[in-house]
Amino acid sequence: MCQAQIVPVDEVVTMILFHREDEALRRLMLSDGEAALAYLIRQGGYAEPKTSLRPDLVLLDLKLPNVDGLEVLREIKSRPLQRRVPVLVLTTSDAERDVANAYEAHANGYVVKPDEFSRFKDLMDDVRTFWLEWNHGLQDGLAVDG
Repeated sequence: MCQAQIVPVDEVVTMILFHREDEALRRLMLSDGEAALAYLIRQGGYAEPKTSLRPDLVLLDLKLPNVDGLEVLREIKSRPLQRRVPVLVLTTSDAERDVANAYEAHANGYVVKPDEFSRFKDLMDDVRTFWLEWNHGLQDGLAVDG
């Protein structure tokens, strides 16, 4: 079973990408929307596929510096290869408009960050279990012909 690393609630978490690697779980944190987009669409310093692995799951905050999370989400879901990667919005906002906008932009889920560390830890364990163990996603970005 993969062991996820847990990020403290008070640490600024803007985007987390999870990659499965030989039963281990690798985590990459990016602190702004511009870096997130560059990584996901493999531009600039992230152009090399061997060092910029396609994530198995993206946890995305809506409140990102430089490029906001909603714009990152829209860009991810507008691209054929990236749209297959599940994106879970993980944010402090419970505003109905933010929830609606995220789902309209094709978020795969929307979760409000809990205030207490123990609840955040439980949430991260549940997210890891569901998305990376129970859920059957496409392997290596392979598409289903339709």
